[in-house]
Amino acid sequence: MSAADAVLFVSFGGPDKPEDIMPFLEIVTRGRGIPRERLAGVAEHYAHIGGRSPINEITRRQAEALRGVLAKAGDRRPVYLGQRNWHPFLEETLARMRDDGVKRATGFVTAAYRSEASLERYVAAVEAARAKVGSGAPAVEFTGPWFDHPSFIDAIAARVREKEFPAGAEWVFTAHSIPCAMAKESAYVAELRETAALVAAKLGLKSWRLAYTSRSGDPRSAWLEPDVSKVIAADGARGVRDMVLIPIGFVADHVEVLYDLDVEAKAAADAAGMRLHRCGTVGDHPSFIAMIADLVRPDAPPAGGLAVSSASTRFRDGRSVEKAGEKSSVCYCFPGEANPPCRRPAPPAGRRPQS
Repeated sequence: MSAADAVLFVSFGGPDKPEDIMPFLEIVTRGRGIPRERLAGVAEHYAHIGGRSPINEITRRQAEALRGVLAKAGDRRPVYLGQRNWHPFLEETLARMRDDGVKRATGFVTAAYRSEASLERYVAAVEAARAKVGSGAPAVEFTGPWFDHPSFIDAIAARVREKEFPAGAEWVFTAHSIPCAMAKESAYVAELRETAALVAAKLGLKSWRLAYTSRSGDPRSAWLEPDVSKVIAADGARGVRDMVLIPIGFVADHVEVLYDLDVEAKAAADAAGMRLHRCGTVGDHPSFIAMIADLVRPDAPPAGGLAVSSASTRFRDGRSVEKAGEKSSVCYCFPGEANPPCRRPAPPAGRRPQS
């Protein structure tokens, strides 16, 4: 990685108080033509979690912990926090960095899995912010992939071990759903599966599954399945009484975890007569912070295009997997399934999409 004189810690952002919620949602969905009444429905989710999101507070703790780890190692580079959708916005942070004399920065994005809707969108947001700042905006070179970094796996496993779970419980890893077509054009599913497999191996889990949450967008289009609530309903019908959810798709307990799992999935479990148990996200766990410090260290190897490209997945053991491609006859999202969602006819309009 090129010599950098600062670290840019890039996060999603979230509303700090009730009056922030609608402005925040308007920023997140800008240009997508989503009706205001739909946003109002999503805004109601925040009422269930205290009228705000804890993501900003968690992100600040993560950045502050990183500063501490770097300083302890003798690395005095400043760590700046910039967010895609709320204060401090990326353009605000980059302007401050410019004024502080920063020329080059190592960028760490809090998105472990690559697709157009995740890591690539963050990278595009940083470049758009640099363009807004204009002359003197620091160059940003991003870290390489970390979905299979040993310290990330350690952090997830440690969160699981913080609680005791009933013997015989079903184990389900969860992540944000994305359109099937997008998944086939990216490394998203392959990377999620690798994280889940590594964590399961570390915990000694003999059986586990991957399920999805937080679907949005056109309800007629095919998105990654199975939805976690469908998994809960099906398992409840066959007599399962305990399920453990391990949210690996997010690095903080925010609305997609606190509402989608603790409210929606919990309601599905109650209806199915099942006890639902949830592990925490990595947050500011020391192993996760150690991973970030390892990725941004001055002598870290160059990330190159691998940091931002979804075209292929390169694993730490040397394997490399290419994307399937949208026109592939093999469904990348559901390999081996005869009638995967991405090849099924679109359902009729009118079904209310999930948020």
